[in-house]
Amino acid sequence: MMKRQKRTRSAAATGILAGLAVILCGCGLQPATSFVPAAGPGSIEEIPGAEEETITVTSKNFTEQLILGKITVLAMQAAGFDVTDLTNVPGSQPVRDLMLSGEGDITIEYTGTAWLTYLGNTEGIPDQQEQWEAVREADIENNLTWLPPAPLNNTYAMAVRSEAVDSLGGISSLSGLTELPVEERTFCVESEFNSRSDGLNPMLEHYGLERGSPEGVPDENIGIYDTGAVYSATDNGACNFGEVFTTDGRIDALDLTVLEDDQNFFPAYNAAPVVRTELVEDFPQVADVFAEVMPKLTSDVIRELNGQVDVEGGEPAEVAFDWMVQEGFISEAGGLLGEE
Repeated sequence: MMKRQKRTRSAAATGILAGLAVILCGCGLQPATSFVPAAGPGSIEEIPGAEEETITVTSKNFTEQLILGKITVLAMQAAGFDVTDLTNVPGSQPVRDLMLSGEGDITIEYTGTAWLTYLGNTEGIPDQQEQWEAVREADIENNLTWLPPAPLNNTYAMAVRSEAVDSLGGISSLSGLTELPVEERTFCVESEFNSRSDGLNPMLEHYGLERGSPEGVPDENIGIYDTGAVYSATDNGACNFGEVFTTDGRIDALDLTVLEDDQNFFPAYNAAPVVRTELVEDFPQVADVFAEVMPKLTSDVIRELNGQVDVEGGEPAEVAFDWMVQEGFISEAGGLLGEE
């Protein structure tokens, strides 16, 4: 196999990295490589020629993305690559810019985010396979290859505290909202969800309820909360139904029940590996590595892993490492990669 030519860093890409360095230093964050446990061989086998190739893995800086980023770092290290760990990047657009500039080689991205935010479409696609196929085809011209997604779907949902389900008529789906008395249709949402094109108002309309109507959902039935406070407000009974992300660890920790989106309103946000096309062409075995790992990442699994960080206080890299060992993808080698 011919060794891939190293890319020359463009002025724009250099500016991206320099800006990120300032942000990371200003926030007091340490290099992500300090927190990656050393992995030994497992079911992931070394790819011939990978040891001569340096690749960069990047991710956003919230819990789930950190876990997925570390899983990717560990998988690529087990495959034999010399991996630069550039996870923990503040914000979606900087990660996208790194991938478009060629300074990032692999990231785990959400299909709905790419379709709506990066590619500029106004409506998402609820069907998970169709949404992935749409972003895969659209991003080909950007020299980005979308590999098959994980089952995990980090989309919006409405949840209810489990102990209230029986008193609410055993509600299990969003269609059941129409069967409740008006005074029971109470909602806790974030300000962004309150105004999104895939947020509260169109969701209510999709399910046959009008916001502001005395017969639908009166305005006084809706509480606006800061980010994250929705979960505790819902659990405490400030409302019956709270806006959640389907893979958030607090769902299990607070014993919330997610209502089924039985009329397919919310767009699909499946997590999928996005790889620089040049890399996957030179090393097609990269796709085989992800084909082994991604099917194991269900919504239930990632919600449990997120909870180990957000609820139990674990480190994302250690949570990712333990899961990779448990699944047999890698083995324990001892030490921390990136240590001097």
